[in-house]
Amino acid sequence: MAQHTTDTLVELKQKVGSCIDEAKDRLHRLSKDIWSCPELAYEERKSHDRLVKFFSEEKGWTVDSHFKLETAFRAIWGPVGGKENNNVINVGFLTEYDALPGIGHACGHNLIAEIGAAAAIGLKALVERTPDFPVPVQVTVLGTPAEEDGGGKIDLIRERAFDGMDVVFMAHPSQEDASWLPDVAEHDVVVRYRGKASHAAAYPWEGVNALDAAVLAYNNLSVLRQQLKPDWRIHGIIKHGGEKPNIIPAYTELEYYLRTPSRKDLPTIKAKAEMCFRSAAMATGCEVELEFARNAFHNVLRNPTLCGLHEVNGKALGMEFTTDEEVLKNTSGSTDFGNVSFIVPGIHPYFYIGSDALNHTEEYTVAAGDDKAQFYTLRAAKALAMTALDVLLCPELLQRAREDLKEANLKEERSSSGCAGWRL
Repeated sequence: MAQHTTDTLVELKQKVGSCIDEAKDRLHRLSKDIWSCPELAYEERKSHDRLVKFFSEEKGWTVDSHFKLETAFRAIWGPVGGKENNNVINVGFLTEYDALPGIGHACGHNLIAEIGAAAAIGLKALVERTPDFPVPVQVTVLGTPAEEDGGGKIDLIRERAFDGMDVVFMAHPSQEDASWLPDVAEHDVVVRYRGKASHAAAYPWEGVNALDAAVLAYNNLSVLRQQLKPDWRIHGIIKHGGEKPNIIPAYTELEYYLRTPSRKDLPTIKAKAEMCFRSAAMATGCEVELEFARNAFHNVLRNPTLCGLHEVNGKALGMEFTTDEEVLKNTSGSTDFGNVSFIVPGIHPYFYIGSDALNHTEEYTVAAGDDKAQFYTLRAAKALAMTALDVLLCPELLQRAREDLKEANLKEERSSSGCAGWRL
């Protein structure tokens, strides 16, 4: 294991934690400001501006306020350290800051923003205070909007925002500590039925009922679940069901999320769902329009090297990683970090915030803004910064992480999906 001439790796990890603690008040204010002003996907202007202000006021950062997207940003520090002929290692930290409609920061994205900022400024401070740091380091922070709806990271991938990054880190609030959970692939669809309005009592036979089409589609999908694999998910809502009971609905709208453990299975579940939607239109005489989201979320690839390092560092800080097989193997949610995990070695661990409340509930919104969450949030940030130090100071670990990424991609390509009997 590589070792600095005066400080062991263990000592450097202790120091990076101290650097984060020194900024805890600034970081808490940052998190609280974002939590207090929840904004939806692609509309996170105040939260975005608050993060831009934070890094602009920190010495040494070069900030691109509107990087590729209106509510995205990039802050870069370095490269610093090492010898001129050494390759620069670009360490990325990701922040999120969009909220949920109606219930605010019920997924704790204010804490995700805080962790990304904390780990980044902690690592920067540590390198600055370490004379003759042996490796040239660049720290890059990406502000990534629209994780809850749209997939800002996928937009940024399309714009090549991750080019040049050697490794990326972020962490997500949860009910337990876990170095990895099986976040699945997802593609969303909006379905619109158009019929013909008529008086529902006087001459209903003149109408074409778009609500009937929506209800049939809903029931079709409910019946379909018997033929889906146990870890596939279809769930949705009727967003618009008509205007008044005495008017045959001429327009209805549904929104559905389609999820599978692997991105390779998304075309299969989409084909099955599309049959359900179109057959409902055929049965009722309605016209149907399917609008699939521009971005499909990929499943998160596990990087064994980085996950193992993170778990060792987390345990050293007192984190208690879950061993519950039901949690570790069952279907989790979806995240646009999955797409990132296919192109750059990285991790998206989960961390306990001092509450047993479930994500996407009003109770979790309260927990994410509670002062109690600060200890756990900064601890998670320290674990990320310590893992970054492992990668920086042990070149073989970075190489192994790169090999893990290649192997995970190959395994994903080798996996196959069955769709016997289903054709459009």
